[in-house]
Amino acid sequence: MNKVKVSIVGSTGYVGAEVVHGFLNHPGVEFVYLTSETFKGKKFSDIYPVYRGLLDKKLVSTEDVSYETIGRNSDLVITALPHGVSSKVVPQLLDSGCRVIDHSGDFRYKDVNTYEKSYKLEHPKPELLKEAVYGLPEIYRDELKTARLVANPGCYPTCSIIALTPLLRNDPVLINRQGIIIDAVSGVTGAGRKEKLEYSFCELDEGFKPYGVTGHRHSTEINEQLSFISGDDSGKAVKAAFTPHLAPFKRGMLASIYCSPSQDFGNISTEKIIDLLTKFYENETFVRVLPKGVLPDVKNVSGSNYIDITGVYDEDTGLIKLFSAQDNLGKGAALQAIQTFNVMFGFPEQTGLSALTRGV
Repeated sequence: MNKVKVSIVGSTGYVGAEVVHGFLNHPGVEFVYLTSETFKGKKFSDIYPVYRGLLDKKLVSTEDVSYETIGRNSDLVITALPHGVSSKVVPQLLDSGCRVIDHSGDFRYKDVNTYEKSYKLEHPKPELLKEAVYGLPEIYRDELKTARLVANPGCYPTCSIIALTPLLRNDPVLINRQGIIIDAVSGVTGAGRKEKLEYSFCELDEGFKPYGVTGHRHSTEINEQLSFISGDDSGKAVKAAFTPHLAPFKRGMLASIYCSPSQDFGNISTEKIIDLLTKFYENETFVRVLPKGVLPDVKNVSGSNYIDITGVYDEDTGLIKLFSAQDNLGKGAALQAIQTFNVMFGFPEQTGLSALTRGV
């Protein structure tokens, strides 16, 4: 088998390291460059000792190996860089001839004005927003097959969009586009690998709090994508209220979503909602629709690329309640990127992703 040459820019952060972890099980990948500005010259296994004897590859700095060189020698480069940095790096990689999966928010929007308002940055290459494909294989599989640039979705958007899509991508739309409420909880790895007092053990342990309660960047990403999915090309039709929360576990994400049925949703029931979800995702390996009475739990998806979803109808309030759980580093980031890689390079989508890393 001719292996795909893959480089990871920003390989020692949580997302980059999880991409490495996922690809170790993949028979079709050869690592070319693993970059780290902080740990250049060290081996990857020096930073993450669990990889001793498995991946002792030396980390390189982009001060020593240019982006042009990285891209020229790679079939695919996966970037795990901060927003505002990726927008400058990715064009250099594309110009060198490789394909790119980017993990920042810099290429997730079609409307540059929405991006610039959300991130308080001026985009240096707005023309690439039209080309970039949003990296949700369940929604954009055909476009991903030939994509040169993929914008890997945010973790909160993935958890929200997967749950809501079957009710919005329907003719007629089965829920009202206005008044959607998304309450979502993330583990601490969602904040990245950095030293900050508020993310230290003693500050987080036994705590549970909301943050970014207005103007969170993922809110505009969620609304633009849900608008497209519901048939609105402007990206403005859906106005979901999104509130993220931080919980004291390492990895995992749970979304509780509240929405009202449209007048076209007749004879509504919990059974009908679950049936809709099941039929929509019946051919999707990594979306598991749970039966009536079974609710998602983050521990059941930890370390995997699976997302568990379900829905109920609350007769007392007339609301539909949707629930979804995923690993924020798995389906919410790195492992979803590997699923997308498989689509881009013609591998079966579960390649390298079938092993469960958590037991009882």
